[in-house]
Amino acid sequence: MVFLLLIIVGLASGIVGALIGLGGGVILVPALLFLGSSISFFPDLSPQEIVGLSVVMMIFTGLSSTLAYMKMGTVDYRSGFIFFLGSAPGTVIGALVNRNLDVPSFQLYFGLLLVFLSLLLLLRDRLSSVSWFVENGKKRTFHDRKTDQEYVYGYPIWFALALTFFIGFASGLFGIGGGSILVPAMILLFLFPPHVAVGTSMFMVFLSAIINSVTHISLGNVPWVYTLAVVPAAYIGAKIGAKLNQSIKSETLVVLLRLALLLFGLRSIYEGIFSS
Repeated sequence: MVFLLLIIVGLASGIVGALIGLGGGVILVPALLFLGSSISFFPDLSPQEIVGLSVVMMIFTGLSSTLAYMKMGTVDYRSGFIFFLGSAPGTVIGALVNRNLDVPSFQLYFGLLLVFLSLLLLLRDRLSSVSWFVENGKKRTFHDRKTDQEYVYGYPIWFALALTFFIGFASGLFGIGGGSILVPAMILLFLFPPHVAVGTSMFMVFLSAIINSVTHISLGNVPWVYTLAVVPAAYIGAKIGAKLNQSIKSETLVVLLRLALLLFGLRSIYEGIFSS
């Protein structure tokens, strides 16, 4: 029963993570925390081990979805490497700080952040000032062959490095993959086309998860038995999510991202308040 639940959670994490670029950890970590604390399915799993399991899973969801998005031509490799350079040291520091993690506080503050990002996405068409990042940074272009539309996006490299360091820190600390913060930032601040934001995010998640996993493995935070159920399910789920992503419109993708952030945020706030 436990392994069946892990397969279901891993599959869902892979599908949602690859579909909207969240990496999957934002599904897996809250789900296992809930199943462990409320239903006692995983009484032997500590928060640190759940995070360790999540970051190992994200190596494979990141790889699976990145390979799919590479075929679709929606991965900005240059941006992905720049974001990785910023996030890599952050993931190591976050993983080290994870040893003293206060779960209720994390759930509360992380939930508030997700709700805030969801509201920003709702108001993104009224945020005209965000074009500053494009105008004052290195500009990139993307031609959407489906809609025959040309997108111009960009960012100052120094700001991208600073932002992704913070995102990497959150990823290492909480095992969330970073995409839940990075994708909205790419769309809102850097004006990335949504499909390119998702594909590039999963590429960065894959690279960062490797660094993140090494740190958590060295700390003994990975329950290897559980990876046998989670990893294959998440890998398959990521393939499904990437395929679904290609069949939906950009605006629909933003709506899905906004709803996901809102739901996960409210759930996290609830857990943070009532489990403290």
